[in-house]
Amino acid sequence: MDQAQDARIALDRLIAERGENYADLSRLIGRNPAYIQQFIKRGTPRKLDEDDRRVLARYFGVSEELLGGGTPAPVVSARVRGTPAVVSVPRLSLGASAGGGTLDEDERAAGVMAFDARWLRHLGVRPQRVSIIRVDGESMAPTLSDGDDIMVDHDDDAERLRDGVYVLRLDGVLMVKRIALGPLRGRFSVLSDNAHYPDWTDIDPALVDIVGRVVWTGRRLH
Repeated sequence: MDQAQDARIALDRLIAERGENYADLSRLIGRNPAYIQQFIKRGTPRKLDEDDRRVLARYFGVSEELLGGGTPAPVVSARVRGTPAVVSVPRLSLGASAGGGTLDEDERAAGVMAFDARWLRHLGVRPQRVSIIRVDGESMAPTLSDGDDIMVDHDDDAERLRDGVYVLRLDGVLMVKRIALGPLRGRFSVLSDNAHYPDWTDIDPALVDIVGRVVWTGRRLH
């Protein structure tokens, strides 16, 4: 069996064990939705492009050699001696502002964070539909602080909107705020937990793009 075939088997195994799907991974590397499936099932292309391989290796938290780069490496299972599968969640290189707002000019994976797959299921999220974003600013203190990492569920968007903390775009600015539904159907308020920062009340939903709901946060202790 050659290195290219080993890489296809390894990638297919990672996808199956971590609950991913071909289409989402194809989009992750900027390809058409059938690209990864064609690579695995038909061998087209024969080898992954170097940039595509690098992104996929970082996403899954494995070496590039496992996916066909450099010298051959053995196929490694995500499960070792019955331990739970670990899922790699992309950490995006952008900040969701909890202050004045920052533009999301670089919405690309800047690394990964590993989570237990069963724990993510307990949260009720799909691994391929969450990402980690850093909080910038103090407008959501004490709930969220500057520098906190937040997990955003992109499945939990405008279609399921309810009271809670969300990442959203308002006037082209990416921010993390609390949303409170109002008495008027379809209208809501965008609130700051820190009383020193402004709120926006009775917002027209057409002006807001809901990126996803914040389902978890982690921070460094000082």
